Amino acid sequence: MKKLALAAALSVAATSAFAGGMAEPIMEPAPVVEEASSSSAGIVVPLLLLVLVAAAASN
Repeated sequence: MKKLALAAALSVAATSAFAGGMAEPIMEPAPVVEEASSSSAGIVVPLLLLVLVAAAASN
């Protein structure tokens, strides 16, 4: 009889943990990744300047 009462008490205690139901999952916003510019954009201006200096020096 004691085992039956203990089993009943444990089963009631175990089911009360789920009385609230499942909560809505909280979704975090996705991180925004910015596209990197190409590395050739930073070298165009110095190359043009070098060409202009070389053209000016050749005259």
